[in-house]
Amino acid sequence: MSFTEFILENWHVRLVSLILMYAAFIDGRDLKVPNWITFPMVFSGLLFSLSVGGLTGLQAGFLGMCVGLLTLLPLYSVGGMGAGDVKLMAGIGAWMGWQITLEAFAVSAVIGAAMAVCMAVYRRRTGHHYQQFLLILGEWFSIRNPEKLSAIAAERKPRMLLLPYGIPICIGTIGYFFYQNMI
Repeated sequence: MSFTEFILENWHVRLVSLILMYAAFIDGRDLKVPNWITFPMVFSGLLFSLSVGGLTGLQAGFLGMCVGLLTLLPLYSVGGMGAGDVKLMAGIGAWMGWQITLEAFAVSAVIGAAMAVCMAVYRRRTGHHYQQFLLILGEWFSIRNPEKLSAIAAERKPRMLLLPYGIPICIGTIGYFFYQNMI
């Protein structure tokens, strides 16, 4: 296989991977994934889906975008996730479709959990964060109002260890791409 063929084969997977790496870098530095990355990613993914599959492709891209949003939207709605991370998953969905997005999210969630545990252990705050986890879990089961949960989370945020979730999204998604031989 020539270099040109290598680059052109699954070029969209490589492009999504590059975008994810850049978003992870910015999220790691600034604790934010900016709209100037996420919105063009979503819209270009929908255009790509339309160009390769017509209206059926656009529907598949839109469904993937919705699945990407829904994976992290519950955490965002209660203050546990940034909006940029949610839109980043939507961008993956717009480009890759719902099934790949859902599977990449599952891998990303495991990586995110492992990173959170490692961060807590490294900072010697495992007991504190375990208690916070139990408190948050209890709140989710006892408080049914998302607005109240969000307000509680906003009050607690300055005392929490913040994980730039763009990094686990990047590692998990690209790892999934490699596992599926897409790259």
